[in-house]
Amino acid sequence: MEIAVLGGGHGCYAAAADLSEQGHSVRLWRRDAQAFLPVLESSTITIKDEKGERAIRIARPTTDIGEAVRGAELILIPSPATAQADIARAMAPHLQDGQVVFLPPGTFGSYVMSEIVREQGNHAKVSWAETGTLPWLTRKHGANTIAITMRATRLPTGVYPASNAQHAYKVILQAFPVIEPCEDALSGALMNAGPIIHPPLILMNAAPLQHFPEWDIHNEGTQPAVRAVTSKLDNERIAIREAIGYSAPHFPLSDHYENDQWMYGDSHKKLVDSGDWREHIDLHTHRYMMEDTVMGLAFLASVADWARCDAPVAKGLLAIAGAILGRDLRESERTLGGLGLAQLSPDAMQALMHNGRQS
Repeated sequence: MEIAVLGGGHGCYAAAADLSEQGHSVRLWRRDAQAFLPVLESSTITIKDEKGERAIRIARPTTDIGEAVRGAELILIPSPATAQADIARAMAPHLQDGQVVFLPPGTFGSYVMSEIVREQGNHAKVSWAETGTLPWLTRKHGANTIAITMRATRLPTGVYPASNAQHAYKVILQAFPVIEPCEDALSGALMNAGPIIHPPLILMNAAPLQHFPEWDIHNEGTQPAVRAVTSKLDNERIAIREAIGYSAPHFPLSDHYENDQWMYGDSHKKLVDSGDWREHIDLHTHRYMMEDTVMGLAFLASVADWARCDAPVAKGLLAIAGAILGRDLRESERTLGGLGLAQLSPDAMQALMHNGRQS
C-alpha cells in the first residue's frame, strides 16, 4: 500500500521504518531538510528492536509534502497535536477523495484538521481517524536510527465522519491489523492515554524535573501517590465516556501497569528497563505539557463540563499546569469551547460526529 508519513519525530521515523519493513511503499515527509539530510541521502532508517539492528530502505523520503500526499491511500501523522494545524494547512491543497488520514493519537485532531482543510477550500471526501496512543514505544538513537521498545497490540480507533468508518477501517487495517473500532472520533479522542498518564507524572515530579539534568518519570517518578492520582484521573475519563453513551472496553490505564490487556500489552517494565525515557523534560516546552496537558487535559476537562460530569482531578491538574505556565488553560484552543462545539446538544454532537459538516 502507498503510505505517506508526515513529520520528523520519534513516531514518524518508527512508522516509516516499520511499515517499510512490512512491505508498504512509504513516502516520508519532513519539513526540516537539514535535520532530514541523513535519511534523504541514504534513503534508509535503521531499526533497533528485539530482533537486532538493521537498515530499512524508505521508498521516498521528501521535503515536498505534495509529493508525499498525492496518491497515498493512507496518510499517517504520528506527530504531536501541536503540529496538526500547520500540517493540515500544508497538506490541504493535495488531499483527494478516498484518502484516509490516521492520527495516532489525535487529541480530537481528526475534527480539527478536517475543519482546517475545509477552511482552506478543499472539500475532498477524506476520512479522518484517531487512536489512543502511538503504535510504538520508541525513541531515536541518532539522526537516522530508531529504537522500538514495543509495538501496540490493541489500538482503539474512531473515525470522522463515522459514516466513513467501514472504508477507513479497511484501509487502516492493511497497515495496523490491531485496530479496534470505536463509535466515532470523539470516542477515539477519549481513548487518548497521553492526557491521563503524562500530566500527573510531570506535575507531581516538577521539583526533580527542574532539579536534575535527567529524570525518568516512569521509573523513580511513578510512585504510589502518583499512581493514585493517575487512577482517579482515568476514572474520570471513563465516567465521561459512559455519560456520553460510549461502551466498553474503555482501556483503563491500570492495565498498563498490572496486566497485558492494555494497548501495548505488558509494557511498563520494558519501558523502564530500556532507559530511553530517562530524559530532560522542560515544563514550559516539552510535549507532555504543551500537547498532553495544554491541549489534551484541557480537552478532557471541557468534555467533562459538556457531559455534566464531575472531574476535580482533571481540573485541579489543569489549574496547576496553568499556574506553572502563567495562563488560564480552561479556554485553550483544543477545548470544546475553543472549537465552537460547547453549545451542541448530545444529539447534535452525535450527528456531527457521524455525518461531518454538511455545508
